Amino acid sequence: MPDAGAHGATANLPHRLGEPPPRRVAVFRALQLGDMLCAVPALRALRAALPEARITLLGLPWAESFVERFGHCLTDFIPFPGAPGLPERTPRPGELRAFLAAARERRFDLALQMHGSGTHSNRLVLSLGAALAAGFCDATDHCPDTHWFIPYPQHEPEVRRMLRLVEHLGIPPRGEELEFPILTRDRHDFVRLAQMARLPDPPYVCVHPGARAPARCWPPERFAAVADALAAQGLRIVLTGSSSESCLTTTVAHHMRAPSLNLAGQTTLGSLALLLRGAHLLICNDTGISHIAAALRVPSVVIYSASSPQRWAPLDRQRHRAVFHAIGCRPCSHAVCPIGHPCARRVVPDEVTRQALQLLDHYCRE
Repeated sequence: MPDAGAHGATANLPHRLGEPPPRRVAVFRALQLGDMLCAVPALRALRAALPEARITLLGLPWAESFVERFGHCLTDFIPFPGAPGLPERTPRPGELRAFLAAARERRFDLALQMHGSGTHSNRLVLSLGAALAAGFCDATDHCPDTHWFIPYPQHEPEVRRMLRLVEHLGIPPRGEELEFPILTRDRHDFVRLAQMARLPDPPYVCVHPGARAPARCWPPERFAAVADALAAQGLRIVLTGSSSESCLTTTVAHHMRAPSLNLAGQTTLGSLALLLRGAHLLICNDTGISHIAAALRVPSVVIYSASSPQRWAPLDRQRHRAVFHAIGCRPCSHAVCPIGHPCARRVVPDEVTRQALQLLDHYCRE
């Protein structure tokens, strides 16, 4: 068997996975939207290498819609009910047994662990009963198979971490850019949104002050200060977020002097993407919408509070600006900061505004 180094992208696929190539492939990645979008370049390469394969995502229940959106990369879906050691869902033993039984019935030729370092997920992937398993392993943990599992590339951006695994299998990359396909239903949803809300004509800016964890949220009054500075440049302000973030967007609007349109809870994912595609700029925390902006090539300023900009910032650092305060406790696993949130408080509105105006000058003004 030839050397399976992390940079074996030029090797012949059959030399890695054998002949005939795998026809039934499982991909385990049970994470949220931003994490899933960062895996798209690897999934795109996998599909190009295995055009006839049935590629099944094993993911969180919400991700069934992700498979529908990325049907050119993925074939079908098995919902993951949670497992011990994986915090994304509270595990239920009976559901986990049923999940593993359903996966084993598929008789996968190949199972890919794309969920993380493998400390807890490798055991699960090995339990799927696939003929071959591959993935990542933590340098401090037992590696299931040093030929098919590679050391987790801790210091690379998330997009490149996932690409390292498919390259290891001899699969050449098909670019690092993200994608966000627009579906017919997204256009219908956007028409309904336009009928329901008086959407602004360009130029407008989307301001998205929420994130999944409070520790990743910059203070709302600082978003308001940046929004007011941009409004003073003649830009209309659109506040976006989920229904659970409507109080947060209302707080931002309350602190603003300029008028704004608050659409929190009124958009679907697809209509939000179309709204964003028409924007001159996005201002947000490190959350899923920042990766949608990267996929749609909408300039953005992303504030990184608890999370790692090295790992999660878009690769195009010219179009997408990462603003953060360097601090030793990053990345943070706390949902709420126990030490007063210095990583967020030390990012000042003037710096975010400065980066935003640079982007507007470069990309949006003639």
